[in-house]
Amino acid sequence: MSAPATATQAKPEVITFTEAFSRALHDAMEMDPSVIMLGEDIADEEGGGIFKVTKGLSTKFGTERVKTTPISEQAIVGAAIGASLAGMRPVAEIMLMNFITVPMDQIVNHAAKLRFMSGGQTHVPITIRTRTGAGAGTGGQHSDMLEAWFAHVAGMKVVVPSTPADAYGLLLGCIFDDDPCLFIEDQLTRTQTGPVPVKGEIIPLGKAHVAREGKDVTVVGYGRPIRDAMVLADKLAGEGISVEVVDLRTVSPMDTGTVLKSVAKTGRAVVIHEAPRSFGCGAEIAARIQEELFDQLKAPVLRVASRDVTVPFSRVLEAEYLYKASGIEAAIRRTLEKRTQK
Repeated sequence: MSAPATATQAKPEVITFTEAFSRALHDAMEMDPSVIMLGEDIADEEGGGIFKVTKGLSTKFGTERVKTTPISEQAIVGAAIGASLAGMRPVAEIMLMNFITVPMDQIVNHAAKLRFMSGGQTHVPITIRTRTGAGAGTGGQHSDMLEAWFAHVAGMKVVVPSTPADAYGLLLGCIFDDDPCLFIEDQLTRTQTGPVPVKGEIIPLGKAHVAREGKDVTVVGYGRPIRDAMVLADKLAGEGISVEVVDLRTVSPMDTGTVLKSVAKTGRAVVIHEAPRSFGCGAEIAARIQEELFDQLKAPVLRVASRDVTVPFSRVLEAEYLYKASGIEAAIRRTLEKRTQK
């Protein structure tokens, strides 16, 4: 017998990005006593972090494992590297990504190189959590996406999640990786929701995810632009345009195989990222596609990115700086103009 018309279906449980980050940190600390955290104002006595990701953790695990530090990014990262060499798995929070310029020496010349310089004898299992993203009117010193800097540094792993479930699994993946990882959070999507992750499930680093299958064109990216691409793919499906979306998840090391497999199928590629266009990760992705699949491409690989200027404080100018979903759509349509010619 069918259910009464008044019966309601239980809504699937969802979680925000902030909750996903917090759960991952909580579960990692529960799983392994060597996981510790360092950062400005992260303990409950100081409010549980400016974004409340660490709220409740110092109360449960103690301030010996959740340490509020002085306002010194060099001290945070330097202490994290030292703790990692002593057998800990530190998670260092750098409040905003632009502030990561301060501990660049520790990150680039020490954390990233120690394994190589020691002939593989010394591992530096630190995770640097940071947050950034344009669109909130926070200006040029608080909004830059600098992932390309670190993707260019041998020995560093760079991770940018696009869903709360990925945020949880990838953060666990970073924490339990034996190499230094940079985990980039988006400050505009922190309250957006998605399905709840499976507790304790680690997403391996360096593995891309085909977020949506399609046959006409491949869109490749990571982070917030992937969410825009998924919405756009739904819209274009109504016109008979089938868009495949490949979410890199890990910018470095890049899962080139998954990208090439997808583009070989569709014959077209649009690469998207929030960072400025020039010398960005999109250029590397496009180069790898064209080097390997030049004879199979039905149209040039196109890039969609933000403008090559400092992120403006003015909301009007900031909107002009930032990449747009309409730009992604225009690039997709441009690649498809060649559809009847080949």
